[in-house]
Amino acid sequence: MNPIALFAAVALGAIGMALVQFVNVVVGAPFILAAVIVLLSLKMANTWQKFVVLRAGKLQGVKGPGLFWIVPVLDSIVAVIDERVQTTGFNAERVLTKDTVPVNVDAIIFWRVHDARQAALEITDYRTAIGRVAQTSLQEMIGASMLASLLSDRHAIDARLCETIAGKTGVWGVTIMSVEIRDVAIPEALQDAMSREAQAEREKQARVILGSAEVAVAEQFVQAAIAYANHPAALQLRAMNIIYETTKERGATILMPTAMVDAMNPALAMAVASEAVKGDKT
Repeated sequence: MNPIALFAAVALGAIGMALVQFVNVVVGAPFILAAVIVLLSLKMANTWQKFVVLRAGKLQGVKGPGLFWIVPVLDSIVAVIDERVQTTGFNAERVLTKDTVPVNVDAIIFWRVHDARQAALEITDYRTAIGRVAQTSLQEMIGASMLASLLSDRHAIDARLCETIAGKTGVWGVTIMSVEIRDVAIPEALQDAMSREAQAEREKQARVILGSAEVAVAEQFVQAAIAYANHPAALQLRAMNIIYETTKERGATILMPTAMVDAMNPALAMAVASEAVKGDKT
């Protein structure tokens, strides 16, 4: 019962009662009858609602939103359809994947009624039916998917599931807007095994990267050795540079093998060391 019909019925009834009391019953009776008719006939649908009306058992029409009239006794409202977006949660427990792994999956579906007539006349309870269809479709999807796909390709699984459910509910006047898998739970023992597998894979990658680095360093050393072998003077300059870098630290004591001193130009090496000492003093 809507407030507008109630207000109009109360107003007409009050007028009728006043006329009956102060004038006569004949004058006041029509107002009282009109109040009853308004109360039973005037209906109001909100902007998101559709009223499915039958007249003598046959579809008379889909009314709303706003005010509308029905014929008392002959007309009956068999369904009030909410056309806003609705959500329904559903799950699948201990369903085997394609690679025989038991999983528990929680999901949610977003839907809305686009045809109120079909939703009211084609199925008894479309809300319950949507939940059942979503659950069975999820179980079928899990059985046809590998565990890795369920864990990594969520968006693809959501899209396929949405398409499957939409194909079954379209004849009921229901549009499936989206399906989202919220959680995929796997046995704890399998979680531990997958964790160890992932850790072993990371260690393998680390060893491969380290080996690649060793190969790159060895190649650089080989190139340097070839360059020094072809240019002995470059080797002497490198040795003197090492001496210079070492003598930059104050109080450093250098012990050089005799063979290394003989391999270099002694006079030039002493000159480099002298220049380094002078630089520290200044």
